[in-house]
Amino acid sequence: MKIAFIVGKFPVLSETFVLNQIIGLISRGHEVDIYGYQPDDTFKVHPDVEKYHLLARTHYPPEIPRNYLLRFLKGLQLVLTNFPKAPLVLLRSLNFFKYGGRATCLRLLYSVIRLLKAQPYDIIHCQFGTFAQEGLILRDIGAIQGKLITTFRGYDISQVVHQRGEDVYDSLFAKGDFFLANCEYFKKRAIKLGCDEKKIVVHGSGIDSSRFPFKLRNPHPDGKIRITTTGRLIEKKGIEYSIRAVAKVSRIHQNIEYNIIGDGYLKESLQQLIEELNIADKVHLLGWKNQPEIIEILDNSDIFMAPSVTATNGDQDAPVNTLKEAMLMTLPVIATRHGGIPELVQDGISGFLVPERDADAIAEKLSYLIEHPEIWSQMGQAGRTYVESNYDINKLNDELIQIYRQILSNDLHSQDLALVAST
Repeated sequence: MKIAFIVGKFPVLSETFVLNQIIGLISRGHEVDIYGYQPDDTFKVHPDVEKYHLLARTHYPPEIPRNYLLRFLKGLQLVLTNFPKAPLVLLRSLNFFKYGGRATCLRLLYSVIRLLKAQPYDIIHCQFGTFAQEGLILRDIGAIQGKLITTFRGYDISQVVHQRGEDVYDSLFAKGDFFLANCEYFKKRAIKLGCDEKKIVVHGSGIDSSRFPFKLRNPHPDGKIRITTTGRLIEKKGIEYSIRAVAKVSRIHQNIEYNIIGDGYLKESLQQLIEELNIADKVHLLGWKNQPEIIEILDNSDIFMAPSVTATNGDQDAPVNTLKEAMLMTLPVIATRHGGIPELVQDGISGFLVPERDADAIAEKLSYLIEHPEIWSQMGQAGRTYVESNYDINKLNDELIQIYRQILSNDLHSQDLALVAST
C-alpha cells in the first residue's frame, strides 16, 4: 500500500506513537510519505529516525514569512513557479470564500506546494483530528487523493472541542472515511460528538516491548528511593502535584530522589516551586532525553508517577506511552483517574490510581510503596504483562494494516472490523 501520514511537527520525541506506526508499516513493505512541519528542536531525535531514513520521506511546506507582505510576495512567486504543475489545485487553495482564514493567510497555499508531485495514495492517515481537518481540505481541493483516516489521540478530542465547540468536527465526521481512537474513553466522546459508531474503533498506541528489559525490582543497596516521571512540562501532566507530594513524603523519607524527564512552558514555574519547597537537592528537571537515555534512567528507578490532570483548557490524556514504558520496565506506578489512564493502570494490581490534583493522595500511595518494597516486583510484573498483552506494537501494526485493507475494500460496517480492533 501507498500511505500518506499527515502529522504535526515531525520528528519529535514526545510522539513516538506516530514513529512506531510509520516504522511498522515500512518494515512490512509498505510505502510511507510523511507530511509534517519542521520541529523547533532537532537536537535530540529518536534513533529510528536515522535508522529508517525518515527525513528523506518527510515533506515540509516552504517556510512562511511572518510579515504578510513578504508572505504574499513569496506566495506569488510559488504560484507562478508551480502553476503549470497543478493550476486548479493552486487556485482552489486561494478560495477564501470556501476555506476562510486558511486561504486568506496563504497557509493553505504553502501547505499545497509540498504535495504537487504526490501520486494518489491508498490511505491518508491523519494523526490528530486537527490535522485531519487540514487533510480533508487538501483532499477536497485535489492536492492529495486516498481514503482519509483520522486518529483521535487526546488534545484534539478534549481541548479542541472545549475551545471550538462540539460541532468542530461535523464536516470531518461527515466526509472522513474512517476513525480510530487510542482508547475507549475518546471513542465514546467522538461518538457523542456525532461520529458514526460504525465508522470508529479503538486502536491503541503500540510500544515495542523488546526494547524495555525485564527486571525484578528490589531496593538499591544505597537505600535511596528513585522516583521518575516522563512528560511535557505542561498543565495536563499535573507535575506540580507530584512535586508537592514528594516534598511531603521527603519529611519522613529523606533518602528519595525525583527525576522529571521532559521540557515545556512550565519549566521555570516548576523549578521555582521546587526551590520554594526546599527540595532542590531531591527533585531534578532533566530536560528531554532520547529513548535509550530514558530506558537507562527507568532502569535505575524504583517508582514511576504520572499525575495527569484535566487542564483548564479541557486538555486530557489517553493511556500515555510513558506509562507503558515504565510498566514494561516492571516499575510500580502511581497515576490518576483521568481520561484513558484507568484503561491502562489496574488499581492495586500494577500500581495505584488517585484523584486528579490531589497531592496528599499521591503522597499517601508513594509512602506506601516506599514502605512496602516487597510488592514492587509483583506490581511491576503485572504491569508488564498487561502492556505486552494489550499494547504490543507488532500486534497493533498488523491490526492497523487489516483495518486499512478493509477500508480499501469498502467493508467499513462489517462486524469483522470491530473484531479486529478488539482482539
